[in-house]
Amino acid sequence: MVFRILLLTGWLLLGVAGAVAHWYGPGVGRTKLDQVALHVAAAEKSAADKDYDTTIDEYDAALKALPEGHLDAARKIRLEKAKAQMLNKQLPEAHGDLRAMVDELAADPQADPALLAEARSAQANSQYYMTWLMRLEGQGREVWEPEAESARQNYKMLAEDAAKKGDAPAVRKHQEDLEASIRLARMDLSELQGLPLPSQ
Repeated sequence: MVFRILLLTGWLLLGVAGAVAHWYGPGVGRTKLDQVALHVAAAEKSAADKDYDTTIDEYDAALKALPEGHLDAARKIRLEKAKAQMLNKQLPEAHGDLRAMVDELAADPQADPALLAEARSAQANSQYYMTWLMRLEGQGREVWEPEAESARQNYKMLAEDAAKKGDAPAVRKHQEDLEASIRLARMDLSELQGLPLPSQ
């Protein structure tokens, strides 16, 4: 009888020990990933509602909750945050983050090529808008022209990569962006001042 009680108690304790080990072991990682997913979903909802302050806050919270070792997820979240920053009139911050991210992805042979293309496209957009703003602020050609040229090169590279993949809609979009960046660089300042700011 005593043996059965000891056996039953040991069996029950084994179940509790397994639950504790799960909670403090792999379960912790899954719980954190669940938190990340909730923050990302909240960010996507607030972006759809055009509440970009909340979107950025939720992406920041997702990055803080993300366990180590999830580099691709962190990069995707950082990219979406930078896009939200551009929409939230935080262009200089987004511009710097995108430049660093593209450099990081380009230097990583294991990086997802689709993510690199998306980050490069966002970077080119930020360079285009920065060029527009610098020109409106009256900065000299030596200041804004490198941004315009970099945007042009990025759009050209994106169009060429899309053509290699046979993605006709992407080729068309990147070529239109390329043409717009060339027009922006050639446009007279008085002509530029008469145009509405482009939407991001």
